[in-house]
Amino acid sequence: MSPQKKWCVFACLISLVLVLDQATKLYVHTTFALHESRPVIAHFFAWTYVRNSGAAFGFLARQSPAFLQLFFPVVTVVALTGLIIYFVRVPAHYTMRLWGLCLIISGALGNALDRLWLGQVIDFIDVHWYTYHWPAFNVADSSICIGVGLLLLDTFQTASGTEAGG
Repeated sequence: MSPQKKWCVFACLISLVLVLDQATKLYVHTTFALHESRPVIAHFFAWTYVRNSGAAFGFLARQSPAFLQLFFPVVTVVALTGLIIYFVRVPAHYTMRLWGLCLIISGALGNALDRLWLGQVIDFIDVHWYTYHWPAFNVADSSICIGVGLLLLDTFQTASGTEAGG
């Protein structure tokens, strides 16, 4: 991948994930009542509108709003700055690593926009087995997880001597 294509992928992928994330959250926010659930696959998957004031899986949700209003913007700016610096330094032929970074950056931006807009993150993907629920999540969370997975895969391939670029 050429350096120019690297930046095109960056802009396109981040834009695509952000639009998908924000569009799905806006749809849920405008068509569901808070805590409303609509089954998709009985006893396994539903669309459920919840809000998360904490971090991943509700971590820090019980902290004071004043702490969270300071904590999340600072952590988000620091993390995004580090991720973008890393992206800039990654050679263009490390395709998997670049895609992973783009997905993490776009997911972080998507959830940051929610925090700016609502002070909380909209989650709506509810995976469960009868009464056992995985914490609800959204497109941005999925993007971050897939991005981290790509970075891990890239690390394992690089460590084993098979370059992930190409």
